[in-house]
Amino acid sequence: MEKKKFLLAALLTVAAMSYGQNNNYIGQDYSVSPNVITTAVPFVSIAPDARGGSMGDCGVASDPDVYSMHYNPAKYVYLQDKLSVGLGYSPWLRNLVNDMNLAYLAGAYKINDRSAVAATLRYFSCGEIDFRDPNNNSMGKYSPNEWAIDATYSRLLGDYLSGAVAGRFIYSNLTQGQNDYASPAISVAADIGVFYKRPVEWFSSMDADFAWGASITNIGSKVSYNKSSERKDFIPTMLRLGSSLKLELDEYNSLAFNVDFSKLLVPTPPVIARDSMNRPIIDPNTGEYQILYGLDNNVSTVAGMIQSFYDAPGHGYNTNTGEMVDYGKFYEELCEINFGVGVEYWYNNVFAVRTGYFNESALKGNRKYVTLGAALKYNVFGLDVSYLIPVNTVAGSNPLENTLRFNLTYSMGGKKG
Repeated sequence: MEKKKFLLAALLTVAAMSYGQNNNYIGQDYSVSPNVITTAVPFVSIAPDARGGSMGDCGVASDPDVYSMHYNPAKYVYLQDKLSVGLGYSPWLRNLVNDMNLAYLAGAYKINDRSAVAATLRYFSCGEIDFRDPNNNSMGKYSPNEWAIDATYSRLLGDYLSGAVAGRFIYSNLTQGQNDYASPAISVAADIGVFYKRPVEWFSSMDADFAWGASITNIGSKVSYNKSSERKDFIPTMLRLGSSLKLELDEYNSLAFNVDFSKLLVPTPPVIARDSMNRPIIDPNTGEYQILYGLDNNVSTVAGMIQSFYDAPGHGYNTNTGEMVDYGKFYEELCEINFGVGVEYWYNNVFAVRTGYFNESALKGNRKYVTLGAALKYNVFGLDVSYLIPVNTVAGSNPLENTLRFNLTYSMGGKKG
């Protein structure tokens, strides 16, 4: 019986990876224009850690670490060490530019066996940009940047269940004051999360832990980079659901399987009506674009979160003929769900190897990549590294290709049961 369950877990992971690599949405047959959901400050949705980044961006239900804030802050109360500090660094989009990067600083403190606190600082550098006026005259070189700082409190709610709330301040300055109408984008956001973990007796010859988690991150105010604009942009509010199964194969070896599902709780852009010249039609009564399919996405944050579950237009224009293609509202809603699978192997809690796969529908952005990684622990220090390999590279190039993440972790204070 235990061999069957072990085999089933492995097969589910492999099947999910295979499905993702072969999941070509029906619109591809008709060259339908992608209907991508875009947000402001997307840097807060980038996985900052090498561990999650090497397991297909899985982390909502994996074993806790100091970088758990990004995925599910409820995991912090399950930390084994009294104090943990982590530093992460990732060069970003190196196939396009050589001076963009993401830096991440995290710290967690376990107050007692039932509660913990943590805080992180995320800094995203957009590199050096040469600003120019309408006459193409240089206005100087500047370095736009974005950052976010947050804190959380995590607490056990039962023998196996924990919960957490987190607050976040987001600041994005992309214009550096080069336009009288431009301003930094500022938002205040919150996270909520739950995490359930308990030993299971599914295997007679080995110990096992099963866990599941759920979180909603970046529930916050909309932002604008334009002082004169009444229309504001959503920040990337994200729903994550996932589970994990960790097997203690023997005294020295362990193996964990992780599956995560994620969805942006942001309204889907509607399909705009076009005239015979393929130009968007503006409603003379409102001055807004005329919506042909879908719903108006200029709504409040809470309304947008609710609307995101049923507002997919289910239609798209054929990029070759300009004709409308109907592929169904329900199908498009399913396409808005991303998934990742990851596997982690530890030897003697000293050395680890990891791999994973992340899938996003071609209708919603078409990010598909395999991830690899490794970790090494020595005394109170830990080093993690991950590498991303796109599987949908076109013409030998992909902006995410060669993405590396590095993390250095320091833990102390003994083990907490």
